[in-house]
Amino acid sequence: MPWLLLTVAGLLEVVWAIAMKRSAGFTRPGATVVTIVAMIISFYLLARAMKTLPIGTAYPVWVGIGAVGAALAGPILFKDRFTPSHAACVLLIILGIAGLKVLTPSKPEQIPTRGTAAEGMPTPPGAGAGPDRP
Repeated sequence: MPWLLLTVAGLLEVVWAIAMKRSAGFTRPGATVVTIVAMIISFYLLARAMKTLPIGTAYPVWVGIGAVGAALAGPILFKDRFTPSHAACVLLIILGIAGLKVLTPSKPEQIPTRGTAAEGMPTPPGAGAGPDRP
């Protein structure tokens, strides 16, 4: 499920990048609203995916999906220049995204903490057992 959330978040990054371009510096209200709404949902889904996936995987994959999508949308929607060199660079990004997907464990690693789950923060060193702590 986190990979699906991350993929949708990345696709929404493409949506807001295109909408931002079409907003003409936020002077067109419709495109501006689409930009802001897509950004909020994209960030939310990225945050949800990061609850499970490591930041070193989730963030680069999110950025990579957005970068590839924007790089492909540019020539299609805005007549941007796209040479074989551009295509080779986009391919490298795709290979990086695929590599991170393959190299990331399917189950999140358990990171031991010294605090309680309710506190959510590790116990500072030296704050072990005492009169008020078991």
